[in-house]
Amino acid sequence: MARDITISTRELSPFEYLVLGLVCEGKTNSAIARETNHTEKIVENTISRSAKSFGITSDADTNMRVTLALAFRAQYGDAAFDRLGVPCAHTEINGQGQPVCTREVH
Repeated sequence: MARDITISTRELSPFEYLVLGLVCEGKTNSAIARETNHTEKIVENTISRSAKSFGITSDADTNMRVTLALAFRAQYGDAAFDRLGVPCAHTEINGQGQPVCTREVH
């Protein structure tokens, strides 16, 4: 079922931005907590707070983390894919032979 996702109603904090970037990389809450030197509870709360800012709620038919990652990427670009070495689907080769994202959202 398609869901309506709002653009975040507020600016994300630097920590929220970091956590959501790591969620987009497929990291677990435990891995994010280790990488950021925070507790899992803080990571969980950060993810929940961020989901609320996008108007995303959890239900039986939808994975909130996946929906949140998609909303984050839609608003902030494909930087997570850059870090994973996955080419952007919007990449074209420019006149100098360099790959350039045509969306310019990175």
